[in-house]
Amino acid sequence: MKKILAALALTTALTFPGIAMARPVTLTATLENYGGDGAYLAIYVTDAKGAYAGTLWMAGGKSRYYEHLSDWYRATGGSRAEINGITGASVGAGRTLEITLDLADALFDAGYTIHVDAAVEDMRDSPNDVSVPLTAAGAGKTVRGRRYVASFGYAM
Repeated sequence: MKKILAALALTTALTFPGIAMARPVTLTATLENYGGDGAYLAIYVTDAKGAYAGTLWMAGGKSRYYEHLSDWYRATGGSRAEINGITGASVGAGRTLEITLDLADALFDAGYTIHVDAAVEDMRDSPNDVSVPLTAAGAGKTVRGRRYVASFGYAM
């Protein structure tokens, strides 16, 4: 059910007027075995100028911790409306988060970037742990994160 809500939210939030084509994209984030509590992750998109374009997924359900996802929080003002219907549990150390959602075709190869902010209780926050251009050529490739994300990739 959450995958359907996420797809609906993304189609609405990230599909530009007049563009009806979208494709299913699977995002996969595997965390390091850092030895702490579950990580909160904010996965969001910025445009070619670095302006916030929309949130794809929020892992972690307690809003009082969202301010620790500082780049996402700054971009959205911590607005719960940005994540309504697209949240899930925090992700444990060494575990993998995999979500599938629909992204507008117009987002690919148009200068958009996927970002992952990460935070773990009683450990250092990691804004922009991952930053990867959203391109057709980048599909199927993985990148390393800076602190908590061992690998991140997307597939179409």
